[in-house]
Amino acid sequence: MQHTTKEQATPLMIGAEVFIEPGQTAEEIDVWFMRLREAGMTVTRIRLFETYMHKPDGSWDFTLFDIAYHAADKYGIKIYGNLFPATAFTDLGGLKFPKDEDHLVAIAKYVENVVPHFKQFKSCYGWVPVNEPGVGHFPQEQFTTDKYQEWKAAQAHPEYTSKGYDHFDFADERFHLYYNTWFLKWLADEIHQYHPNSIIHVNNHAIFKNVAEYDFPAWRGFLTSLGGSAHASWHFDYFKRAQYAMAVSANCEILRSGAGDIPWFMTELQGGNNTYSGFLALCPSAEEISQWLWIAISAESKGAIFWCLNPRSSGIEAGEWAMLNYLNEPSNRLLAATEVIAVVNTSPDLFENAKVVESGINIIYTRESLWVEKKLQTGGKSYEGRDEGGVMKSALAYFEALSEAGIQANFKEISEFDFSREDFTGVAIILAHQIAIPHQYWPLLDAFVQNGGKLIADGLTGYYDENAVALTRLGSPFRKLFGADILEYKAIDNIEDITVAGVLLPAFQWVGQLRPTTGKAIASKGNEVWAVKNNYGRGHAWWIPTMVGLGSRIPEDYTCLNGFLREVLDYPSMNIPFLFESPQKYVLMKTLRSGLSTITIIVNKSPVRKEFNLLMQAASPGPMVLFANKGGKTGGNHISIDTEETMVIKWE
Repeated sequence: MQHTTKEQATPLMIGAEVFIEPGQTAEEIDVWFMRLREAGMTVTRIRLFETYMHKPDGSWDFTLFDIAYHAADKYGIKIYGNLFPATAFTDLGGLKFPKDEDHLVAIAKYVENVVPHFKQFKSCYGWVPVNEPGVGHFPQEQFTTDKYQEWKAAQAHPEYTSKGYDHFDFADERFHLYYNTWFLKWLADEIHQYHPNSIIHVNNHAIFKNVAEYDFPAWRGFLTSLGGSAHASWHFDYFKRAQYAMAVSANCEILRSGAGDIPWFMTELQGGNNTYSGFLALCPSAEEISQWLWIAISAESKGAIFWCLNPRSSGIEAGEWAMLNYLNEPSNRLLAATEVIAVVNTSPDLFENAKVVESGINIIYTRESLWVEKKLQTGGKSYEGRDEGGVMKSALAYFEALSEAGIQANFKEISEFDFSREDFTGVAIILAHQIAIPHQYWPLLDAFVQNGGKLIADGLTGYYDENAVALTRLGSPFRKLFGADILEYKAIDNIEDITVAGVLLPAFQWVGQLRPTTGKAIASKGNEVWAVKNNYGRGHAWWIPTMVGLGSRIPEDYTCLNGFLREVLDYPSMNIPFLFESPQKYVLMKTLRSGLSTITIIVNKSPVRKEFNLLMQAASPGPMVLFANKGGKTGGNHISIDTEETMVIKWE
């Protein structure tokens, strides 16, 4: 039974998490909620620790958390109650799965006691059933192993068996995908027993590594909204600090795609310093807070919550992550967020109704590529292209390159792309080193190009099927699509230059030798063909069997890749109202449309002030700068933006 109703359109909600723990006083808690209101914040999330409510004698004492909910009522703050069944004091992330049947019963009893109690407060806005689902692998505990056997016994014989070749079955990975979904839905149903039709929200984390565990389309059936955590200190090890804004942008686009037709909301953004927790120690600058918040807004997030407002006093994170200082005064980071909130509140309808302007460019990843990549790790010498992460970094390379061109690209798992259209004119798919393409998508990609789409594939895209069986022999399912046979791939030690369609690109890690059938050779070395373009039906496909994306990312130079993309995608033929006249290194632009207005959000992460022009589909008189935290200016189509600055411009 479907209990969940979608959230109604509301003004953007921006806030910070209030961390509640024993030892705090009612006066302190009151001050924290007052600080939220003073900053213009309207939402928080609270971890409802069972260990701080459920007493050894079996009784429940909600007093500490009641103080927080009463303070939220007083100051008009909405609360997402984050369920946090009993767990070890040292457990930072909380429960992910039940250990056994008794534990499942205990979780149900926790929900039965907590939800009815806190739903009575007017500040009770909704529920987060699990904090940051996603663990890299499912636990080998009784309940999970029993569930695994139950699931496996119910699996029908697969219709596709890789032509009878012996193969991996990836049952563990497929079960983990199912198991995350099952547990989240079970919790949502438990909550709705006691609070029918209440808002259910969840925040996944470490998206660039854990995304293969998440079946977002399946979650839409029981979630009210999708969320995520994006902490530089925990989640951005594929990026350098100058790329953190880009990391937040990519994270947001993955979530926006995953959410589909339900809203999404950035549940956690790093708000303060971390010392001993996190994979690196980092304090966000005030400028970064502005960048991350505006980027979330630019991707249609319904708002964001910073982790967190006040520092906790105990545990591994003691004294860390806060937007208040130790005297409960606003830090420069909280003041920066307050400035953004003030701009949003000045024109609430403008941002509430804003939608991303789709460029038609879709960077597609497959979870099977991530599974295969992980399965095939054998140790030995480290190679950027074949180490775990090569698949995701390759996709990120194209996202970063297009961002530096000022283009808003989608970032989607292949199951989230709509292949049902009959005309894909003006639509492009980029498959960057997506090593495993499941069999059900072979005819869909074929039809996509035949019906007018543009497809770019690089690296070892399509090397395997979903079972890690090589598709490189005669009879490749992509032979007609790409108009060529692959003869072999050769490992290369260093980045080599190749000219593809008249543009110099970096060949990296491997080069594939092709034999064109209907395709036209567009890159050669001696007698070897290294890339082809195939005119297929009403569309076009480019096959570049070397890692030109990752080969551009390593030296942090997308100049040539952007030149190639501009040439083959033909931006004037696509729905791109604004883009940079020439690519701007370490600069990104997001574009929204609201009513008759277009909004551009530009972030300059380069170490110098940038001066450049925008290309526009139509002239826009009198652009209005809504936000520029370091004095940025626009004159006509000219942009002047300082280092680390964010500019928000409204165009009529």
